[in-house]
Amino acid sequence: MGPYLLGLRLSGRRVLVVGGGRVAQRRVPALLEAGAEVTVVSPSVTPALDDLIAAGRVTWHARPYEVGDCDGAWLVQACTDDRSVNTAIAAEAEAKRVWCVRADDKDASAAWTPATGRVDEINVAVTAGGDPRRAAGIRDAVVGALRDGTVDARRNRTKPVGVALVGGGPGDPGLITVRGRQLLAQADVVVADRLAPRALLDELAPDVELIDAAKVPYGRSLSQETINELLVDRARQGKFVVRLKGGDPFVFGRGGEEMIACARSGIPVLVVPGITSAVAVPGAAGVPVTHRGVSQEFHVISVHVAPDDPKSTVDWPALARSQGTLVLMMAVERLAKVAEALIRDGRPPETPAMVVQDGTLPTQRAVTASLSTVADRVSAAGIRPPAIVIVGDVVRVGQEVEMVRAERLP
Repeated sequence: MGPYLLGLRLSGRRVLVVGGGRVAQRRVPALLEAGAEVTVVSPSVTPALDDLIAAGRVTWHARPYEVGDCDGAWLVQACTDDRSVNTAIAAEAEAKRVWCVRADDKDASAAWTPATGRVDEINVAVTAGGDPRRAAGIRDAVVGALRDGTVDARRNRTKPVGVALVGGGPGDPGLITVRGRQLLAQADVVVADRLAPRALLDELAPDVELIDAAKVPYGRSLSQETINELLVDRARQGKFVVRLKGGDPFVFGRGGEEMIACARSGIPVLVVPGITSAVAVPGAAGVPVTHRGVSQEFHVISVHVAPDDPKSTVDWPALARSQGTLVLMMAVERLAKVAEALIRDGRPPETPAMVVQDGTLPTQRAVTASLSTVADRVSAAGIRPPAIVIVGDVVRVGQEVEMVRAERLP
């Protein structure tokens, strides 16, 4: 027969966990989250459990199980690696009419611990006949559908109001945050940049108003003032507006300007950070922006104007003297002048550099060269924006990884 499912409200109730290994380590945090008063009985515990004990969140009896440990418990978890001990714990719990979960034998267990997940106020619990791997797979599918809006469980909830500034990540639609995807599914209006993950727009409902802000360099685009006005206007109409951007709203995304415009008009603003391409694209190309013994710092620079332009506020001499990694955005068309300025002010001409186009997308490609030759290599390869330029010895780390991989190939 199948189990009778309950949602146990354990706040303030004693739960006994016998065993201090990996199974207990997985189960204790969930019990604490439910408000249980957890007692662990075990001669030793994992470092993660030790941290909870040191913080005073768990009571620990550093000894083997003894008859009588189940007294006063509302729930018992038998998690030792000794079958005979788990059998004795279950027998005591049964005699005292306390529900006991055996980690080692689902058929001998009076209760099963389901695979659980939570999306807002919705709890998902799956038992799958006591098969933990199958239950976890089903749980993940249901939770994922709830999070991305495939399963709509929000119809009776209050719809968000105002404007959400959502970072869409570096390009791959799978790299938007869960929260960002949830809000897109609830939007009445979406104002999207060119670098926002466009594949996500195909998932919008037909009645969602889609406004293309473009932001094409030197090409067609809406002015920032017009975008601000659109956000305020649609929000004042009572619509929920998602401003979908590439990367993170506050990393060269003018999210601050849009937030101020909405605040001045009394429009509530929710900010959903995104994965910035300044870190994600080098990572996707196998280059860490910091690496022990190589670089302890990295600098992210917008090169929308060249180093010799009067409008530039960047301290290029200081960057040239630093030992840190340089991550240059919007730099492809001014790369020759950037390299010239860095070399003039102290960066060695042989400093490795990499330029990555379409980072995280199927069309991603990269060019590696020295600082003195990178502009010519990029031009010859036909690299075009959007692209990220990485300057520093960390580029060699990525090259080393590729060499190791090549050596391991049969």
